Amino acid sequence: MNDFLLQYNRLITSCIEAFAAIVGLFVLKKYVNTPAKYFIYFLVYLLICDFIGNYVKYIDNDGLFGFLKGTKLVKNFWWSTLFWKIGAIIFFVFYYHKVIQTDLFKAIIKYSGYSFLVFSFTYITLHWEEYFIRFFPIISILGAVIIFLCTVFYFIEILQSERILTFYRSLNFYISFAVFIWWLIITPLVFYDIYNSHKDLYFIFLKWEIYLFANIFMYSTFTFALIWCRPQND
Repeated sequence: MNDFLLQYNRLITSCIEAFAAIVGLFVLKKYVNTPAKYFIYFLVYLLICDFIGNYVKYIDNDGLFGFLKGTKLVKNFWWSTLFWKIGAIIFFVFYYHKVIQTDLFKAIIKYSGYSFLVFSFTYITLHWEEYFIRFFPIISILGAVIIFLCTVFYFIEILQSERILTFYRSLNFYISFAVFIWWLIITPLVFYDIYNSHKDLYFIFLKWEIYLFANIFMYSTFTFALIWCRPQND
């Protein structure tokens, strides 16, 4: 089982990611007049960016991108940081700013997003060489804080409104629930990376396993919600 997960970890993740994006495109018409359409576009964005990130597989053994060998782009830390650890956070700031109705919550989310973006690029500029060889824990942690802000504000609004009566048919509820749990599970792994745990093979396998099951949970929830939910409740 362990060998299977090691060998097919990325393939399984890519398949469930692609399935969620494809389902989103099939039901896009249902959500075209709601903010949920942006979430579907985001799923497609994730699929494309993840596909691009696989370029590292074609560097060794005179692969298609063998000319990148010996350059800073030989690893894809820079790309994952840009499209996921920064890009995904900015998307959720944009998305929840559209979904949330309370002016105070919207303002906090908006300026938190601006601050995060400025800080991230400033930090990357000051640690330019490291940007290509590792992830930055501080960016991951701040990103998680913003995700928690967005989802908690959404849950507070739901609890304070009549929407609590139909929350189980709201796409935004399932999105919020899934991303909250995903970041809650994944964020603690950042603290272990700080202590150079990438040299511990047992930790590496455990991390891959946690990421795999967290991804299966998140994308499966997205897929179910896109099919099950009613757009008028978003």
